[in-house]
Amino acid sequence: MATTQNKDYYGTLGVKKTATSDEIRKAFRKLARKYHPDVNPGDKKSEEKFKEISEANDVLSEEKKRKVYDQFGFYSDNIDPAAAEAAARGGYGGESSGGSRAGRGRSGAGQGGAQEVPFDFSGFDFSGFQGGGKGSAQQEGGGGGFGGFRDVFTGMFNGGRQAAKGPQPGSDLEYQVSVDFWTLVRGGVTRLEITRQETCKTCKGRGAQGGVVECPECHGSGQVQQMGGRMKFNIQCPKCGGSGKIQNPCPTCDGEGVVTRKEPLEFRIKPGTRDGQRIRLAGKGNAGSDGGAAGDLYLIIKGGSHPVFTRTGDDIHVTVPVTISEAALGSKIDVPTINTHFGEGRTQLKIPPGVQTGQKLRLREKGVPSASREGVRGDQIVEVKVVVPKVQDERSKEILRELAKLNPEDPRAGMFAEV
Repeated sequence: MATTQNKDYYGTLGVKKTATSDEIRKAFRKLARKYHPDVNPGDKKSEEKFKEISEANDVLSEEKKRKVYDQFGFYSDNIDPAAAEAAARGGYGGESSGGSRAGRGRSGAGQGGAQEVPFDFSGFDFSGFQGGGKGSAQQEGGGGGFGGFRDVFTGMFNGGRQAAKGPQPGSDLEYQVSVDFWTLVRGGVTRLEITRQETCKTCKGRGAQGGVVECPECHGSGQVQQMGGRMKFNIQCPKCGGSGKIQNPCPTCDGEGVVTRKEPLEFRIKPGTRDGQRIRLAGKGNAGSDGGAAGDLYLIIKGGSHPVFTRTGDDIHVTVPVTISEAALGSKIDVPTINTHFGEGRTQLKIPPGVQTGQKLRLREKGVPSASREGVRGDQIVEVKVVVPKVQDERSKEILRELAKLNPEDPRAGMFAEV
């Protein structure tokens, strides 16, 4: 019977066994950036390395899976995490009375006709799990410690039942797309190139061609051995699913059923689309296996900036300078709006007398059209900035001195009253 090699997931990610979840996540992200297929197109070694670190992260980043791996040195979906945790606390045995344990073993073995999992305990000393005597003596006395082991491991491996197979949906993809300011405002078409898995045209997604051959993993037995410390576990072969036979892998996709391809993509941006918005393109993710549906593609919009306008939601913000006389006496001034960019001219704004720097005035429905509510449009918020002139001639200085005499109020008086 074949024996699978235990994988060192901690070594794969380059972290210690005592690493925290945050350290594991950082190590995976660092390696993922280095070996991602998009960064190394056509590099098979990098692709395999990426699969290895993804597998290691999948196990170590999930607390229950990590407990199973730490306890047995490998991970299988057939192992019950609760049983593994009980085993980690010393739940394989522990009764001080061998006779009591033997009774439990006979009772547990006889319930429900559950299938027993074949374990090879050759060379293992069971005396540490009982109150006294050797493992051989306990076995002759009616089952000894084996009832407890059988109870635990039969639950962990679900009686050796074969996992159900069938169509598997493809995974989703996510890309960040940079879109310029005006395309988000008015809408338009954007193009990008994505890397996705497509159904293999040679085998039509089956991953196999030709006849049936003996499984190279278990050599036709349907089972493989996993080592856990000094114990050996016989488990269902993950490659053939316990049948002992597999079909010849497709030479085009290496038995995966999918191939990686770069694909140009064109999609439409609705008017009013916002920065950070998530757009879903159904069926544009990775292809499924065994006839499963393709995943979806999610595009995260990163909006461009503008030197004059700033966008917040559907509102447009702009800062407009005004002179001292315009601010003091009031005036009507021309201000730019997003409509100006599209050839609709300027818009007049009434400045009230005595307006101050930082005061905000609103132009109704001069903002961005809403992408979610038809017929609704945001406003333009105009922030006033009073510009003080650089006075150089004596006549201007004289006028300002006269103005100060006519308006002697101290604008800082209120500050001192509050101190």
